[in-house]
Amino acid sequence: MNNLIRASVRCLRAGSAAGYPSMRLPAGPASFTAARLLCAATDMQQTLGEMVKKDKVVVFIKGTPAQPMCGFSNAVVQILRMHGVDDYAAYNVLDDQDLRQGIKEFSNWPTIPQVYLNSEFVGGCDILLQMHQSGDLVEELNKMGIRSALVEAK
Repeated sequence: MNNLIRASVRCLRAGSAAGYPSMRLPAGPASFTAARLLCAATDMQQTLGEMVKKDKVVVFIKGTPAQPMCGFSNAVVQILRMHGVDDYAAYNVLDDQDLRQGIKEFSNWPTIPQVYLNSEFVGGCDILLQMHQSGDLVEELNKMGIRSALVEAK
């Protein structure tokens, strides 16, 4: 029981640091449930932060790069493939509803897919397509040390 209380206090302190300073929890057993929910949300945001920093290119899609499960996710995969970007982290939001909701809150962007370049949120399929069409994606990849296959094809 003491461990649960200590963990809840640590989580509440982390929650305060994460932008929940005025959150009031109910007294009694409900306070432990509320503390666990706050911990889970704080942990998910921290985990997502680590996920987007781990690789130069990170995408959150429906399905996998080998088998996208929606047209927008497929478009993101195809754009990356055209540029020769094969080494990227792809997370299937259909496998985990907490991940699906968590990434929307993390980026403050309501839709999937979501693309991150050098830990920075770029946007969804529409933004990536626009960057591809304008040539901005080639420049962004170049800044990250990734040479676009489209440049080599010219």
